[in-house]
Amino acid sequence: MSIFNVKIQGLTGGTDVLGGVANKVVLVVNVASKCGLTPQYTGLEALHNEFAGQGFSVVGVPCNQFGAQEPGSAEEITTFCSTTYGVTFPLTEKVDVNGSARHALYEKLTPVQDGEGHSGDIRWNFEKFLVGKDGTTVVRFGPMVAPDDAVLRAAITKALS
Repeated sequence: MSIFNVKIQGLTGGTDVLGGVANKVVLVVNVASKCGLTPQYTGLEALHNEFAGQGFSVVGVPCNQFGAQEPGSAEEITTFCSTTYGVTFPLTEKVDVNGSARHALYEKLTPVQDGEGHSGDIRWNFEKFLVGKDGTTVVRFGPMVAPDDAVLRAAITKALS
């Protein structure tokens, strides 16, 4: 089943963020505003802008499970992302990515292995999943893989072709 069939609301309301990016190549990233990796928002926005015209979107999924680094309300997160990093890509509602309350989206994503062979629970903020146009996960990248990483960029380019 395609992840595009999973329902997840937008950060400030609405429904079906994934339906809005169906048939695109999507980079799903669990994000946080008060993390040492938060500056990755700059690179994620750059990727989103560079490849959007080719059928690509970043989707940010706020999560407060790692060091309570996403404590804000939907409005606070939206304001922070737009004013600090100029984020224009879709942000979903804040969800759990691990544990018994794990969102259905992450039930689908977490079985995928990254380049180090890790699958299962998300390890930290800014873990990335590249999803193909058909809604199946192509590849997983750990939190320390920067948005401008050559391997990540090559995977996006390949998925778009």
